[in-house]
Amino acid sequence: MRTVLSIQSAVAYGHAGNSSAVFPMQRTGVDVWPVYTVNFSNHTGYGSWRGPMIAPEDVADVIRGIDEREVLGQVDAVLAGYQGSHEVGKVILDAAALVKQRNPEAVFCADPVMGDVGRGFFARPGIPEFMRDHVVPAADIMTPNLFELEYLTDRTTATSADIVQAARELMARGPRVVLVTSAMGEDVEPEHMRMIAVSESEAWQVHTPLLHRSFVGSGDVTTAMFLTRWLESRDLRHALSATASSVYSVLELTTGSGKEELQLVAAQQDFVEPRHSFEATRL
Repeated sequence: MRTVLSIQSAVAYGHAGNSSAVFPMQRTGVDVWPVYTVNFSNHTGYGSWRGPMIAPEDVADVIRGIDEREVLGQVDAVLAGYQGSHEVGKVILDAAALVKQRNPEAVFCADPVMGDVGRGFFARPGIPEFMRDHVVPAADIMTPNLFELEYLTDRTTATSADIVQAARELMARGPRVVLVTSAMGEDVEPEHMRMIAVSESEAWQVHTPLLHRSFVGSGDVTTAMFLTRWLESRDLRHALSATASSVYSVLELTTGSGKEELQLVAAQQDFVEPRHSFEATRL
């Protein structure tokens, strides 16, 4: 059994951050230790919400308490997504470093959440620079969308070859594996979405049908599933294919439900045996 320390936000209603990532990992057999950075009523996309942001020192204290149980050596990966402040970001980096001290084989998986095509940056000022200058060098796995990849590498992309080159430029500064989500380009059919996974020695892509709506929390699910499948096999093709199959199946069911929030419980079998199957092809 794999163990993941997931340090992310949490919402009571709906799915974002840990409230989007923890259950899918558990459903696939991962022992998840969630640490919360906020505890909101709902995700901020609704425009209003209630609940506390958890002070960085309190987040650090929870991690310290876990370490006092002398169990951090059991952790196979640290997972982190949206970082609301530099202070929380530093706590996450310190936690990843501590876990690696306790278990040198552990990996740090970071989703550099900060913006998207058509929206621009939505992270707080200074967070993109923090991601670029501090998170990139510390991460073993990163899962940027195309907008984030282009910012982190200071380049534009038009084709899969451009995306692979940009991913490898990012890897030269830290991560060993890069998953590019929403990897659109000139060589993608209009009614398809693409993800590209890159390591030092290989690159794979997978296409899925385009669903014409947005899904809050889908990036958190995607990163969680990719980390899960990579941990179980260390096989890039398998991790990408399995992730695309599960995530598309969940999003397709959510679309059909007519509901706003991801239908993670209703679609839970899709994390184990997805109804739709997509195979990655080598680039």
